[in-house]
Amino acid sequence: MRPVTRNTLLGIIAVVVLLLALGALPGLLKSGDPYYIVATPTDGEYSVDNGTAVNWSTQSERRFPYTSEALADASPSAAGQSEPYWRGPLGFKGAFTHSPFDERDALQQQFDGAVTDDGVVVRHNGTFYHVAVR
Repeated sequence: MRPVTRNTLLGIIAVVVLLLALGALPGLLKSGDPYYIVATPTDGEYSVDNGTAVNWSTQSERRFPYTSEALADASPSAAGQSEPYWRGPLGFKGAFTHSPFDERDALQQQFDGAVTDDGVVVRHNGTFYHVAVR
């Protein structure tokens, strides 16, 4: 094999291995404090009439896994939270993974009437929850 061909093949293999590592590595990076999506039941502050809540039955569990998990863990009398999410060092992880911050931002953009100071109001199984990243 000619040296140029060998070096080209080694370069292509190195790029493929690097891209595969970038796909697997971000999930393993953990630094700092963990963040959670927390769904806290509200005390009658919101209603269906004023349209300030996201109807969760119309949302996809696959698109909002952290929020779905927090709502599944919550009950009308107790708050629920998602699995922890750690930010990676130097913001590297955020560019390659889905985070609770992505979910919060997407809900705030789509449902601006449901936005609160630090989260979004969601209606799930007839109960209103304040969903925020903590």
